[in-house]
Amino acid sequence: MGRLTKVFVTGGTGFIGTKLVNELVRRGHTVHVLRRPISNIGGLKHEGIHLFIGDLWDCDSIRKGMEGCHQVYHLAAYAKNWAKDPSVFYRSNVNGFCNVGELARMLGVERMVFASTILTCGPSTPRMVGDERRYCPVAECCSDYQTSKTIAEKQASDYAEQGFPVVVVNPTRVYGPGKLTEGNSVSRMIDLYDRGRFPFLLNQGVNIGNYAFVDDVVQGLTLAMERGKIGERYILGGEDVSLKQLFKLIDEIGGKRHVQINVPPWAALLYSRWEEKKARWVNRYPLITVGWVKTFLQDWSFSSTKAERDLGYKITPIREGIRITFEWLRHLRKETL
Repeated sequence: MGRLTKVFVTGGTGFIGTKLVNELVRRGHTVHVLRRPISNIGGLKHEGIHLFIGDLWDCDSIRKGMEGCHQVYHLAAYAKNWAKDPSVFYRSNVNGFCNVGELARMLGVERMVFASTILTCGPSTPRMVGDERRYCPVAECCSDYQTSKTIAEKQASDYAEQGFPVVVVNPTRVYGPGKLTEGNSVSRMIDLYDRGRFPFLLNQGVNIGNYAFVDDVVQGLTLAMERGKIGERYILGGEDVSLKQLFKLIDEIGGKRHVQINVPPWAALLYSRWEEKKARWVNRYPLITVGWVKTFLQDWSFSSTKAERDLGYKITPIREGIRITFEWLRHLRKETL
């Protein structure tokens, strides 16, 4: 378990963050969580959890929460598919990371783990499994989110080269029981599909994704803090399946088949462009975006071998993870009836 210490966590009120904070407290650590005034703090009630109001743009609030802490987990990001003002991605994901990183260096933090994303690796090539050696050039990014995280990860690499002890992890598509935020979009999709409200198969569902169970990712974050090599990046993933295969698995676990409607790429791109235009006109969040469609028309087949070998990372089989998630969603629905 390692020695007990004070830990600073950004993004601790989110889907993965809430589970990470509770795991750290379970291990006996004292956890300082940076939270915005509007954040959902459900699941964060424990004497070992201390909440600090602020945000990534306010260095004073970051400093207040980080002072006295020996370790930092930086999970906070603007992880949405769209923003009326795209600069919010760069202020939050690039400048926000730099604010946390600079203060961690100034305050003598012993180690920092930065939660990036598999998107910074770029899509995998046909019939090939990607790993940590892949990097996505900024010019090839499909969205402001992907671009901003790619730039932030380059900054993390620069910090490591300058001697600051930062380790990067790259979670894939994370799912599982927990807060149903946009960061838990896979679980939301499973719920909608099971209820017959998401019958759509983009490009016949042939494109591959890598799906990571949330409890595995939380353990991977703590293992990166304990055993990760400074300046290295570790993919925290699970198994590769196509969307068609994922839906088939849900059908098998749920014991019923669902209607599936193929959406060709041209139709999805046309509709996403309309959604983005409409969002700007009426100031309403779009259902899908061009960047989202382009991302899911690519393959994201990746291996977590490095994290398994060097960190001791373990993968929950996707059938087991989906079963747990499915049963949790069904139970959640019964509770809200």
